[in-house]
Amino acid sequence: MQEPRTISLIILSDMMCPWCYIGQQELKRAIEAVADLPVSIQVEYRPYCLQPTLPVDGGLDKRQWLTAKFGGKMPEVESRVTTRAKELGIEINFDGIISHTLRAHRLCLKAWKLGGQTLQQNFLDALFVAYFTNGKNIGDPEVLGDLAEASGVMSKAETIDFLKTNECTEEVEHMMADARRKGVTGVPYTVIQNKYAAGGGLTSEVYIQIFKKLAQTEHTPSTPLSTPMTSLAVGPTCQS
Repeated sequence: MQEPRTISLIILSDMMCPWCYIGQQELKRAIEAVADLPVSIQVEYRPYCLQPTLPVDGGLDKRQWLTAKFGGKMPEVESRVTTRAKELGIEINFDGIISHTLRAHRLCLKAWKLGGQTLQQNFLDALFVAYFTNGKNIGDPEVLGDLAEASGVMSKAETIDFLKTNECTEEVEHMMADARRKGVTGVPYTVIQNKYAAGGGLTSEVYIQIFKKLAQTEHTPSTPLSTPMTSLAVGPTCQS
């Protein structure tokens, strides 16, 4: 029996970006579609901050903020996003509260440390649904506490205590700064096998093609995110 080849994906993402949510769903579909391939797909989400000037405490009306950002293009932006979301069976709406995502990123990194890919993915799923479907403020410690507890990261009380500390803050900020130094200006941004880069959300079909090709090539162990890399594709992004 052929030994499964590991395919490593590092995805720079911000929870406030609808194309990151859509891209995550596309990737899930692709992974399910290649379940019979002799590959093991490892996915790690890393932080990126699209809007560093947003308030950490409190929040702003999401629709008002987005309308001010996009102006007359807002109806087109909303239609494009919601149409694709419906095709994937997810709900994205532009109502609710928008705030800084630092706390959510800290917890996402903590989930990775505690339970790797599975726990991080569970927490990210909960974040996306809370923010895009339910309009929750994912910068609110109370909201994050509920999400962390429901997804198995830690209890609500432990989450609130964690957020009162600086744990994971320096690491998250370093990762964000490192991405900008490397020229990343929008997300999602996907690095595959530390050799290939894709700016923007990829469709499940593109992911499947990539996985099939890599399954037939010599395995290369993953290494830390670095440059230069070969550009694979460009898809829709959220820009800083």
